[in-house]
Amino acid sequence: MPPASTKASTPVGAASAVASPEPSEPPASGPLAPGRPGYRRMSLALFAAGMAAFALLYSTQALLPAISADFGVSASAASWTVSAATGALALFVLPLSALSERFGRRTLMTASLAIAVVLGLLVPFAPNLEWLVALRALQGAALAGLPASAMAYLAEEVRPKALIAAIGLFVAGNSVGGMSGRIVTGWAAQLWGWRAGLLAVGLLALAGAVVFRLLLPRARRFTPGTLSPRALARTVRGHLADPLLLRLYAIGALFMTVFGAVYTVIGYRLVAEPFSLPQGVVGSVFLVYLVGTASSAAAGSLVGRLGRRGALYLAVTTTAAGLLLSLSDSLAAVLAGLVLITAGFFAGHAVASSSVSRTATTGRAQASALYQSVYYLGSSVGGTLGAIAFHAGGWAGTVALGLLAVLGVVSITLYGTRVARAERRGLVPVRA
Repeated sequence: MPPASTKASTPVGAASAVASPEPSEPPASGPLAPGRPGYRRMSLALFAAGMAAFALLYSTQALLPAISADFGVSASAASWTVSAATGALALFVLPLSALSERFGRRTLMTASLAIAVVLGLLVPFAPNLEWLVALRALQGAALAGLPASAMAYLAEEVRPKALIAAIGLFVAGNSVGGMSGRIVTGWAAQLWGWRAGLLAVGLLALAGAVVFRLLLPRARRFTPGTLSPRALARTVRGHLADPLLLRLYAIGALFMTVFGAVYTVIGYRLVAEPFSLPQGVVGSVFLVYLVGTASSAAAGSLVGRLGRRGALYLAVTTTAAGLLLSLSDSLAAVLAGLVLITAGFFAGHAVASSSVSRTATTGRAQASALYQSVYYLGSSVGGTLGAIAFHAGGWAGTVALGLLAVLGVVSITLYGTRVARAERRGLVPVRA
């Protein structure tokens, strides 16, 4: 990929002269960076936000076998409790990112988390599968205000050289949330049932939301813009016309297709023969998310050593190796496979998402929103197709689906490598 521009973001529409509901300090205070005042608070706040959001978004994933048994439905039907949430997030992330251009990243992230937490405390009381799916869809729509706004906040407030590391920490919060949420729900479900598991994760997310609000510094470099649908459409068209951004979007979606398929189905495999693990132990399997925490946080140094394309090649190779290893009937081999899949996924996601933030020179919130939209669409599609593939061909069917998605990432990255070489020789326009 060619060197990314680090120009300041231009908001959607013309800059507004009216006062922002999110007061800003003068830009002269400079961007945040390691060692500067506020950087640690910002990192911890967004880590907590990412943890709360991911815990809520995937709160039913480890509980799918219990939900299937309680409601008497198939794996593919129960998987909609995950797919509805991620699909709604994909649908609403772009319009909510436009609101963040007007009302501020911090304001929208706070409202997003607050509504999602309230819904998270209501979800355990859903009387049937239909209500559960509907509440989860609303929860996903509420969470849509967080990811793109967080990426835009970081792109505006953090020094460009520290951006990948900062986004890596936010993604690391995602992995910790996904891990802790699944462990909490797994053990709570084993002791008191799956509804108690969902209530526990709602309380966990409430704590994360409070930490986020207390710690996140006010924006210092945000300039409010107008809510112009025409300007928004023009900005989106510009991003969709950028070949480099399109490749990054596709890479994010394909990585998430693998991840969504694997973690939607893995619980069904582990509670069945030859493993027959209890629900609490299945939830504890998600401790492998710690590997994702480390790999996403290390994405910056990985890119520094290998370059972005090199880091992506390493991520897809690791993911594919994990998929193949997970075909074994040995529990140790399956767990090792999950470790590799998780490490590869989070590294690839951190590299792709940070590259979007650095590549977009205008409308960064919309660029990040488009990435998040296709990324979570990949999760929704992956979860549903993964369950269908598992029903049709067992775990081998789910692995085959994952390998197809990995092959797509490899093809896109190879094409990007060829384009970059042609650009250096002056054979094609820059960013083709």
